[in-house]
Amino acid sequence: MSKKSFLVLLAVTLLWCWTAPLGAQEDKPAGAPPAEKPVAAATAAQKAPPEIPKDKQTSLGLYVTAKEAYDMWQKDQQKIKIIDCRTPEEYAFVGHAPMAANVPSKFMTYAWDEKKKEYAMKVNPTFVKEVQKRFAKDDTILVMCRSGQRSAPSVDLLAKAGFTKVYNITDGFEGDKVKDPQGPDHGKRMKNGWRVSNLPWTYDLDVNLMYLPKGKPKAK
Repeated sequence: MSKKSFLVLLAVTLLWCWTAPLGAQEDKPAGAPPAEKPVAAATAAQKAPPEIPKDKQTSLGLYVTAKEAYDMWQKDQQKIKIIDCRTPEEYAFVGHAPMAANVPSKFMTYAWDEKKKEYAMKVNPTFVKEVQKRFAKDDTILVMCRSGQRSAPSVDLLAKAGFTKVYNITDGFEGDKVKDPQGPDHGKRMKNGWRVSNLPWTYDLDVNLMYLPKGKPKAK
């Protein structure tokens, strides 16, 4: 083979290699869907904002502050549901949002947790069933606890049960603790939260919203 023929053959080969991928794309039938994007891109919407602590993050990735939750409820009070997953004691004696249904995800055991320096808690095994009795799986549900850490796993339980639009209220009813060793409010839950945000709250109990494992009392 002459040098000239070899160079021509090499040029043709290089040209074919360069255009082959383009041709492969053109072979796709008209109207074919685009290639799938990486899974990471598909789940980007579920990634928590950087300001959401890990223990307040959920599998659904839906978050609101107490103020945002109240604004959502005000705009559509028929479709927006609020669950207070704290214990019945907290709901009754600390106060609660007047429209929030109390469905505890955990109960107080009154056994002392030396490590946490607080009463130990136990899971409510009927939490999901209680929610299913009250709400549909496509309802928009906002879940509140004391400060967003108990409500996060509660949201995950509901997600596993098929609920799709469940938000974690990240600052809860009482809010996060103030961290200011030199200040008078150090260690107190006065940083954010439903109550500190001057949103409506009450001690009054509504029999239709309370947790009543033994059923509603019969009218006399």
